[in-house]
Amino acid sequence: MRIYLDLCCFNRPYDDQAQTRIRLETEAKLVLQQKVCDGACELLWSAILDYENSRNPFDERLLAIQQWRQMAVSCVMADVGVVAEARSIMAFGVAEFDALHAASAVAGGANVFVTTDDKLLKNLRRFGGLFAAPPGEALAYLENWYED
Repeated sequence: MRIYLDLCCFNRPYDDQAQTRIRLETEAKLVLQQKVCDGACELLWSAILDYENSRNPFDERLLAIQQWRQMAVSCVMADVGVVAEARSIMAFGVAEFDALHAASAVAGGANVFVTTDDKLLKNLRRFGGLFAAPPGEALAYLENWYED
């Protein structure tokens, strides 16, 4: 199983943990990352993650997120194919950077695209070319909580 976490997902632990939803999404995201460390799933990385993270004004967060790059099985470059796929995804109302993340996930063969962005989730579900889920749902999928 290959997962792609977008930057808002990587940043979730730095959000206000007093909110129940944020705390639960943080916990699920941390479990997903532990599964990467344990070899239960593979992490996919991208050039757009590198670029977006490089703009993080908080050095501690930037470095903590950047360390996950070395755990990734692959880093998808923003080549002509990825940019073309991103353009097609943008037709579904997805913003440019978000579309580049999603296109990178598609190009890298991600089984799950994990994000905490509700609008992005809604638009990617309309796109249909990628299984997009919030951290808890992604964890449920990975662990097969709900058998068919």
